[in-house]
Amino acid sequence: MLGLGLIGGSLARAAEPLLPVFGWTPSPGTQQAAIADGYDVEADLEKALARAVRADALVVLAAPVTKFGGLLQTIGELTPTVRLTDVASVKAVVQEEVADFAPRTRYIGSHPMAGTAASGWPAGSAALFRDAAWVTALTDDSDIDDWALVAGLALAIGSRVVPADPQAHDLAVARISHLPHLMALALAQAGEQGGALALSLAAGSFADGTRVAGTRPELVRAMTETNRGALIDAMDDALGILGVARGSLASTGSLLKIAEAGHAARGRFEHRGDQLAAVTLEGDELIDQLLAVGAAGGHVSGVDRTAGGLKISAWYPDEE
Repeated sequence: MLGLGLIGGSLARAAEPLLPVFGWTPSPGTQQAAIADGYDVEADLEKALARAVRADALVVLAAPVTKFGGLLQTIGELTPTVRLTDVASVKAVVQEEVADFAPRTRYIGSHPMAGTAASGWPAGSAALFRDAAWVTALTDDSDIDDWALVAGLALAIGSRVVPADPQAHDLAVARISHLPHLMALALAQAGEQGGALALSLAAGSFADGTRVAGTRPELVRAMTETNRGALIDAMDDALGILGVARGSLASTGSLLKIAEAGHAARGRFEHRGDQLAAVTLEGDELIDQLLAVGAAGGHVSGVDRTAGGLKISAWYPDEE
């Protein structure tokens, strides 16, 4: 585990009962805290990577995405063929950096859709990934056996695996993760501008709507600024919806359109998994089959090795 913050630390805790885990972090304070909690931590990056090669370990990039370039350069120079994944909230830019700096690694990008507004080793929890969607990024060049290793780890710690093309992933998370962070930041500021009375009256809707505004600003910037194009499009759509609502409220006094459309959209979100049916994926073109499952809103629930290759259990929208 290269990085032992909220996600890396939680993954170390979740995986440790299942297989040997060791980590590295540049922070002496985090090193001491993790060691004090009984975890195996290397202080030197080169030693950690050499150990990963000896153990044929899966290396997980769990540092801030802005630090990936330097880490990947070191990996490409010292351990160029390791099995590699990451837990960053953007995928296309990481795929490009891997191709530039560590092209021989057996890389499968991933993104666990889990987190809290807190950060750092003390905030970690072994339960963080239970029932969470865990994206596994796939391209035509991906190796299905390397994918199976990453997917198997995610399934073993309680996640459901969602295969996705890196660009498609980034377009999606711009709307359901990165835009909500910006909306929360804007709402927090708008509430504060209402003065002491407004903040004293703020209750559940304000607290829920601004929860992720408590995330460290540098972490918000790292995830949003590296997905700029997709996020700008999502912001334009949100601003358009708000603009129409403002115009309607100013001219007719009605917010009927946004109220009904938003309520209906939330209902569809709550029932998004109601029509899924079990399917089995096997044979040729598994990457295409997996991407089709993810794109349709389905997920992988099991990966088994048979004499004929991989047999993958998945849930896919029922077409009947």
